[in-house]
Amino acid sequence: MGCALVLAAAGAGWAYWHLNQNIRSVDIDAALGDDRPARAPVSEPAASPVPTPSVSASPSVPPPPTGVLNILVLGSDSRSGSRNAALGGGDSTGARSDTAMVVHLNADRTQATVVSIPRDTLVTRPSCPTSSGGATSTAYSAMFNSAYAVGGPVCAVKTVEQLTGVRMDHYIEIDFAGFAALVDALGGVTVTTTVDIDDDLSHLRLETGTHRLDGTEALAFARTRHGVGDGSDLGRIGLQQQLIGALLKEAGEIGLLTDPAGLYRMADAVTGSLTTDTGLDSLGELKSLAQSLGAISPTGLTTVTMPVVTAPSDPNRVVAREPAASELWASLR
Repeated sequence: MGCALVLAAAGAGWAYWHLNQNIRSVDIDAALGDDRPARAPVSEPAASPVPTPSVSASPSVPPPPTGVLNILVLGSDSRSGSRNAALGGGDSTGARSDTAMVVHLNADRTQATVVSIPRDTLVTRPSCPTSSGGATSTAYSAMFNSAYAVGGPVCAVKTVEQLTGVRMDHYIEIDFAGFAALVDALGGVTVTTTVDIDDDLSHLRLETGTHRLDGTEALAFARTRHGVGDGSDLGRIGLQQQLIGALLKEAGEIGLLTDPAGLYRMADAVTGSLTTDTGLDSLGELKSLAQSLGAISPTGLTTVTMPVVTAPSDPNRVVAREPAASELWASLR
C-alpha cells in the first residue's frame, strides 16, 4: 500500500512538472523596463483568523489575490506543428496576432470587461527590443497585428500599452491547436447564430439557429469573417465575443474554475499551446488566476470593441475613433 502511494505521488509530481515544462514564457517586464504605464495597485485579501490547532485540521489555503488586473490575450495564427498547420489551412510563414483582447478584471474579480482590438487597426508601432539585443524601428500607420509579427509578445504588449495607456499586468497567447483543445476539454460549446454562415476560407457552414460546436468547429467560428456581415474583421470580432461568453458559461456550468481536477484536465490539453509572461508560467499561477475568476458569471461579462472609424488613408483599414476610444481605455486604468 505504501509503495503504491509513493508511486502515485511520484506520478502526480512528474505530471505537474511535465505540464509546467510545456508552458513557454517571455520575461516582458525585463524586456520593457520602466518606460510603461503605471501598474494598478494590487490588494491582497485580508488574512483569515488562524484556526485552533486540532488533529483533524487541514492546512488552510489562502484565497487568490484580488485587485484590478489587465491581461493581453492573443490568439496566434502560427502554423508551426502539424496540428496548427491542419487547423490553419496549411503552411504559412511567420505568425501574427489573429485575435487581440484586453481582459480587464475588476478589483474583487466579480466582473470582467473584454475589449477587442481589430487587427486591421492602423497604429503607431513603437520601437521594440529584440531578442538579439537590437530594436525594431518605429512604424507609423502600421497594421496592429504587425507588432507581433516583427517583435513577438514583447512588441505586442508595448504596442497595446502605447495605444491604450493601460499597463498590461499579464500576457497569455494561445495558438489554433490550444484553442481547439480548450473547447474539447470543456466538452464543446453552444452558440446561436442569427444568420446562415457559409465561409469557404474557414470551412464553416452553419444554418441559423443553435449549434453545439467541438474544438475544430469553434475555431472555425472564431476565424470566420467572410461568411458573415460585411466580411470585415469587425464581423469576426462579434463571433469571437459570443464565443467568450459561451466558454465562460460552459466553464461555470461544469464548475471548471473551482474544480482542481477539471483545471488539471484543461491544463493538460492546452499547456503545450500556451505562451505567457513569467508571472503566469506555472500551473500554480494559472490555477490561482483561474480560480479568482470563479465568481464571474456570464452576466458579469461585458464584451466591447475598441471604437473605430474607417481609416482616411485606406478604406480597408480602421483607426481609433476619438475621443470614444480614449474614454474607454481610461475607464480600465
